[in-house]
Amino acid sequence: PVKFFCARLLFVFKPGFFLSVFRRNQSLHGPSPVTTFGPKACMLQNPHAVMHIQDPASQKLTWNKPPKSVLVIKKIRDASLLQPFKELCIFLTEVKNMIVYVEKKVLDDPAISGDENFGAIAKKFCTFREDFDDLSNRVDFIICLGGDGTLLYASSLFQESVPPVMAFHLGSLGFLTPFKFDTYQSQVTQIIEGNAAIVLRSRLKVQVLKENWEKKDTMDEKSIILTNGDVLNEVVVDRGPSSYLSNVDLYLDGHLITTVQGDGVIVSTPTGSTAYAVAAGASMIHPNVPAIMITPICPHSLSFRPIVVPAGVELKIKLSREARNTAWVSFDGRKRQEICHGDSITITTSCFPVPSICFRDPVNDWFESLAQCLHWNVRKKQNYLISEDEEF
Repeated sequence: PVKFFCARLLFVFKPGFFLSVFRRNQSLHGPSPVTTFGPKACMLQNPHAVMHIQDPASQKLTWNKPPKSVLVIKKIRDASLLQPFKELCIFLTEVKNMIVYVEKKVLDDPAISGDENFGAIAKKFCTFREDFDDLSNRVDFIICLGGDGTLLYASSLFQESVPPVMAFHLGSLGFLTPFKFDTYQSQVTQIIEGNAAIVLRSRLKVQVLKENWEKKDTMDEKSIILTNGDVLNEVVVDRGPSSYLSNVDLYLDGHLITTVQGDGVIVSTPTGSTAYAVAAGASMIHPNVPAIMITPICPHSLSFRPIVVPAGVELKIKLSREARNTAWVSFDGRKRQEICHGDSITITTSCFPVPSICFRDPVNDWFESLAQCLHWNVRKKQNYLISEDEEF
């Protein structure tokens, strides 16, 4: 029989039959990510792509229609970003005639609201509030001013399709922010013209189901979904303030694979592999690799090493029956909450990645960040061996 795969269908050619189709329950490569980002941006399709995994060099940004709106996200309470923020907004509004969206609490900063010269420009902005206003289908692309946390915050504002994100390095580490602000005008112009490469940073779709102990007699209300969102870096389950080891069971596609006894466990995307996970001893994975990384935090075992599983699996984390204490979970370092007996955390790969705009291309940008931000493989050069003839 001749077999080939297409998305979630398995096609089998057999002698005497034209085509038989067997539907797969899931794809080990994970769900095919959407290739439209916001109302106007999409990825330039590569006809030579194998399944949905593209050559990183072929991932190019294109626009269905010219972009007209942009969301500018500025790191809060950072005085050093005030001038770049004002310059960028004036450029986008006055020169590029863009509709600029800005978070309301940014404009409430006295250093901005008190600037009479900038006030006339600020009146043209559209404002929004986190958790209150839906930006879906309003914003064509995003510009971040700050560090890696600014990009994580931008991701959290869009639980489904995310517009392309251009991140300027104006923070501390800057692993995810490849652009320098010195030449922002030409760089932003190139993005508006559709001349850029992108890397699709996969996210984790997370659901936390809480056991409703107050309504045990009402079976249809036994559990409620407390959290349902997409995570760019990692989900961290830890022991919280307790002095006991955390004790949680880890399931993969419904099968118990291990019990984590230690300070906790990190479930991360390839993007998150260079964050908390690498500090806990994990390997670093390029964002284009379709995978989920599982990394224990200080495990009470000499043989518990970090592992990488296919992006298409479903992970579930629950407190072990023998656990002496509760656990705590956080999502990209935010929305921290307690996990009790009967609660469960379900993690899968989201269909909605973050299209991060590259300075050069996905491969060069990643290795540049490894070298510049993490000083990967920095070592004093070894001297060459002097032969006996050279000594004289």
